[in-house]
Amino acid sequence: MPIPLFNSIASWLLKKRYHQIELFLKYPEEVQDEVLHQLLSIAEGTEVGKQYGFNSISNYEAFVERVPITTYEEVEPMIERTRRGEQNIFWPTNIKWFAKSSGTTNAKSKFIPVSTESLEDCHYKSAKDLLCLYLNNNENSQLFTGKGLRLGGSTEVYQDNGTFFGDLSAILIDNMPFWAELSSTPSNKVSLMSEWECKLQAIIKESIQENVTSLAGVPSWMLVLLNQVLEETGKQHLFEVWENLEVYFHGGVSFNPYKDQYQAMLPRKSFNYYEIYNASEGFFAIQDRNNSDDLLLMLDYGIFYEFIPMDTYGSAQETTVPLWNVKLNTNYAIVITTNAGLWRYKIGDTVRFTSLNPYRIKVTGRTKHHINVFGEELIIENAEEALKQICKKTGAEIIDYTVAPIFMVGNDKGAHEWIIEFRKEPEELASFVEFLDNSLKSLNSDYEAKRYNNITLRLPKVHIARENLFYDWLKSKGKLGGQHKIPRLSNTRDYIEELLHMNK
Repeated sequence: MPIPLFNSIASWLLKKRYHQIELFLKYPEEVQDEVLHQLLSIAEGTEVGKQYGFNSISNYEAFVERVPITTYEEVEPMIERTRRGEQNIFWPTNIKWFAKSSGTTNAKSKFIPVSTESLEDCHYKSAKDLLCLYLNNNENSQLFTGKGLRLGGSTEVYQDNGTFFGDLSAILIDNMPFWAELSSTPSNKVSLMSEWECKLQAIIKESIQENVTSLAGVPSWMLVLLNQVLEETGKQHLFEVWENLEVYFHGGVSFNPYKDQYQAMLPRKSFNYYEIYNASEGFFAIQDRNNSDDLLLMLDYGIFYEFIPMDTYGSAQETTVPLWNVKLNTNYAIVITTNAGLWRYKIGDTVRFTSLNPYRIKVTGRTKHHINVFGEELIIENAEEALKQICKKTGAEIIDYTVAPIFMVGNDKGAHEWIIEFRKEPEELASFVEFLDNSLKSLNSDYEAKRYNNITLRLPKVHIARENLFYDWLKSKGKLGGQHKIPRLSNTRDYIEELLHMNK
């Protein structure tokens, strides 16, 4: 099929889906209520469905009363039984795929069930919706006249007792229709390479020969790839390599610390950035407008959402609210019920709503990745925004960072200790630290209160990391590439002590 015709047909098919999206935009509460009842009805004959009497749950209040909130540790025994071949435990259709979550640094991996329904009605549907929303906003897009450069995680798939596990990207590639590879680079053969550094070279070798129109991947690892592309081709910017490049679809980590570096490589003002929010457990939200920094919550993917206000999280007063009772600018932990048999499951992410009509969110961090040792409630969103402000002010460029507390000892006050790897260091570290402190104060009143007159917290302590410190640290743990992430904030000193030792 001629490329221009393929571009026209693909664009037309994807735009048709927009009318279905408009339905949940108009009736969000009704769509979510219907999702809940469908999930309960489908799973009423499962072991979990019988245990909690799904067949007689008639409304959300009864669902909350009967079905407890769960964590991975609590559902792991059921997941392990399914991995050994038992079925109909928490979902009625056979589950043979499990997404092995890479997380940040947890030694123990999670195996998240991936059903046929979640593959088709969530993960693949969301990929089409991402393109649909992009094309709806960019009428003259030539996206399908070229290929999308995708950068996934480790794509090896392993078999165990008749079931399969691997990175989510491995599962998606293994199950995707044949035509999807035709519009992507690198080839599946290269995507399936497990050794990151060899894979990087193979991707570059293949992709620089292609007409690449879009990029997709985690910002930190994509940046490594793109810098290498410029280095090996000797070009000044990426449009000299791929002149028809028009959009970067990104997710996995905050884009804020990397934005200026991308804009330097992609200097065309018409170039678009589209953010997504997904995880092994499901695909949740998509940027639905050009030049936006919030995401549309997708409500018809077979996922029912609940939210725990973070001021009650983990306490005796912990409460959940359904979508129709959320409030603006409140930090919530997400709880999901899914078409892969996760029931009222804490995924560990936090969000806040920026709009209630339609429901749009910003990802603010992780329930475990914040610092609240001194009552300062510092979240990733604060740290990322502060760094963005400082880089703009000082001209510094950041590759990676992590933060941990310095605990009080005797009369010594506490503090936050940062290790930052710079692509371009600030001229004066002392000024950088002062700017950082002031930015955090302006963004977080709890932090500001604890810093007042050094009452609880001293000025932050900042170390400049040697070149490739974080890369070497991840490599030492066998966690290079794809979805692996640096833990940004921690209430313990475990990560930072290892990094400080490697930084000597």
